[in-house]
Parts: sequence; C-alpha cells; structure tokens
Amino acid sequence: MASDDDGFREFVDARYPDLLRMAYHLTGSADEAEDLVQAALVKVMRRWRRVDEPMAYLRRVMVNQHISVWRRYRAREVVTAVLPDRPVRDLADGVAERHALHQAMRTLAPRTRAVIVLRYVADLPEAEVAETLGCSVGSVKSRASRGLARLRAALETPPHVVPHGAAMPARGNHGA
Repeated sequence: MASDDDGFREFVDARYPDLLRMAYHLTGSADEAEDLVQAALVKVMRRWRRVDEPMAYLRRVMVNQHISVWRRYRAREVVTAVLPDRPVRDLADGVAERHALHQAMRTLAPRTRAVIVLRYVADLPEAEVAETLGCSVGSVKSRASRGLARLRAALETPPHVVPHGAAMPARGNHGA
C-alpha cells in the first residue's frame, strides 16, 4: 500500500537522522536509540493521517516511550565501556568526553534529560519543549537550569580512570 502512506515514508527518509540523534542523546546508546526510533515510528505510523505536527508528535512519543522503558528497567545493570589495550591518541579525547557526557546524562531524571535533549540537542524553544512534555515553560526552565548545573558539576569531576596517563582536558566556565 505504498500509495496509502500519505507521505510517511518521505517524512521518515528526511527526518530519520534527526530522530536517531535525539534518541541517542535520550538513551546514551546507539542500539537503544534505534529501538526507540523504530518503536516511536510504529506508533506514529498507525495514526499518521491524524497527526498535524509529525515532528512534535514523534518527539513526544519518543520521550514518553523512553521514560516508560526507563521506569521499567531503571534497576538494570549498566554496562560501561572497556578501555582498549592500547589507546588511540587521536580519538581518545573526543571519546572520553562523549563517554563522560553520556554517563552524566544517565544520572539525570528522565524528564530532565528529555528537557536537555529537546532544548539543546533538538534546539527547540522552551515553549515547544513545554508543549511536547505537557508541562509549563517555567518547569522547562527550572529543569533545564538544574539539569545543566548537574551536568557541569559531573563533568568537572575527573573520571575515576584515566587511560594510560592521558592528560585530562582543562575544563572552565565557558560563559555558561
């Protein structure tokens, strides 16, 4: 029924990278991100003809789905990255910083993480984040402020293990 999809396939083709990026920041895992996007697309596909704002609707479905899964599995064991036998110097700093950020993001409550991802990764205005999450703009502002403060504090603390004597990058207050 390719003619009955009313633009769904074209929408998915055009927006899939954005959806996957947002899901990755919500979950912190490429595999979980793909699963989240696929589950959200299945839900949206069923209601496609009735959806007025597909991106907004998909963002909300993804956030709700992620929070639901997080609640179900929050007590699960978290697998951490294993240090390689020999460090790759040209990629090590970027990998370490991304790993630290994702570990810090995992410490945030799911709705706070959703605010951070929607506001700063998806680059949505506060009003649209509030609408997506079904809360007030003031709640978005306060969650964003507290979430960013927690992330800054977590990222200023050096990680427990420094790979093979690698120097940690200096972190400063970059006008935030």
